[in-house]
Amino acid sequence: MWKYKFHVPETKQVRLLVYTDCANEADDQYAVAHVLMTQKFDVVGIIAAHFDMNTRREGAPYAPGTTAQASYDEILTVLDKMGVSGQYPIALGSGVPLEDEKTPILSDGAKMIIEEAMKDDPRPLYIGCQGSITDLASAILAKPEICDRMTAIWIGGGDYPNGGFEFNLMQDINAGNILFSSKMPVWQIPMKVYKTLSVSRAELQYKVEPCGEIGKYVFENLVALNEKLAIIPHWPHGELWGLGDQGVIAVLMQESERVDNFHMIVAPRVNPEDMTYDLNTDNREIRVYDYIDYRITLEDFFAKLAINYR
Repeated sequence: MWKYKFHVPETKQVRLLVYTDCANEADDQYAVAHVLMTQKFDVVGIIAAHFDMNTRREGAPYAPGTTAQASYDEILTVLDKMGVSGQYPIALGSGVPLEDEKTPILSDGAKMIIEEAMKDDPRPLYIGCQGSITDLASAILAKPEICDRMTAIWIGGGDYPNGGFEFNLMQDINAGNILFSSKMPVWQIPMKVYKTLSVSRAELQYKVEPCGEIGKYVFENLVALNEKLAIIPHWPHGELWGLGDQGVIAVLMQESERVDNFHMIVAPRVNPEDMTYDLNTDNREIRVYDYIDYRITLEDFFAKLAINYR
């Protein structure tokens, strides 16, 4: 259905599980649309993630335990606006974070991860985590063998070396520690890096809104959220918005030979009190990104949206 005049050979494609808290804020919708329009990705499933810790503040729009379902419903809306309803498997993730680091929650999302990881398919499997990672951690606990069969890309965690508060990590610190202490390869995109994927609302009106139902929907959704959150003094910022979840696309699209924009570090342990990092662990090394090419990532999204929907 895509209108490209080029083709990405199957030998260059990767399997991708999209793991998104799609009803939280307004950037996940952009990332989901970008992933689906990218030929390099064989999207084998979409998992709806919770953002349950956000329900515990005064005036929260969702009741505890309901945010994964809200993400699921928003995924359906995005696919409908793109004209691809029914073309991708969607699984509901856990509605709540893990209670400890030993007990998994075997949601449909966790089961989808295990099932896809254990398939006999020679192509690499990645999971692009755009929010909480409860279901990934549960899958690791339930079936540790998956760690040798997939790579986790996580938009989350504070900046190194100290760590500290970060929204996606806050949703399930136990899950973060399970992933960090596992044997699964991890590509982490911490906060200071994903924050570079910033756009202006004027840019979105000019480049996104004219692009069919999906462009109009994601733009108007972002504008409405900015108005709704206007009473918060420090965020959002008025003219700008962050599309940090595009980081998954950024690192998977870049040239494989490029090794100058990340470093390897022993995976930390996260202090549950303040989300700071303890780097004195026996964990294996993970890849931590220092920089992503925000220009090519955002321009690629704008171009694909225009080609297919304008």
